Amino acid sequence: MKKYLVFTVIAALFVALPTQAQFKLGVKAGVNLSDISTSEDFYKKSENYTGFQVGPMMEFTVPVVGIGLDAALLFSQTGFKVNGKTVENGNLLIPVNLKYKYGFLDIVGVYATAGPYIGFKLFGDKTEFGVGSGVEKIESESFGAGLNFGLGAELLGMLQVGANYQLGLTEDYKSYKPANVLTHEKSSVWSITLAYFF
Repeated sequence: MKKYLVFTVIAALFVALPTQAQFKLGVKAGVNLSDISTSEDFYKKSENYTGFQVGPMMEFTVPVVGIGLDAALLFSQTGFKVNGKTVENGNLLIPVNLKYKYGFLDIVGVYATAGPYIGFKLFGDKTEFGVGSGVEKIESESFGAGLNFGLGAELLGMLQVGANYQLGLTEDYKSYKPANVLTHEKSSVWSITLAYFF
């Protein structure tokens, strides 16, 4: 009898939780601070590039458990600076994150996110450094992927302020060195974001 009672309670929870789940649509915008990670001495002198991101997002959360998903479709600017020149990219970024939220009286809360992203180049620079036989060219790749990690705070269930780290797992740039030696560089991006849900 007890087994049936436990089974009935668990089944009822699985039926009830989706009906209580919250689905929200909103818009997200933020500032990106990006650079490249590389073993090449030339690019170790690179400086951070400041860009922006903006686009629609959605969030699906189960309130009792506090676990859910968020996803976005963002225009994101990334790049880096080296030797006084700027390499800039415009990307279509699609992050999908597992999200855990903990709230206080539906007024203020905190959250953590982690998940994969993919990106497609919309435009990007092909830049040359140096002169003569020492010219080095760098070009943006058309596709990228990696992982997101984020922390943030939520106010009144509508406003979220967060910090996010984007770790590139694929090469975002290819560079052609003298004597046709090809090397690859990955990017890393820190973001401060603001999201508003309708």
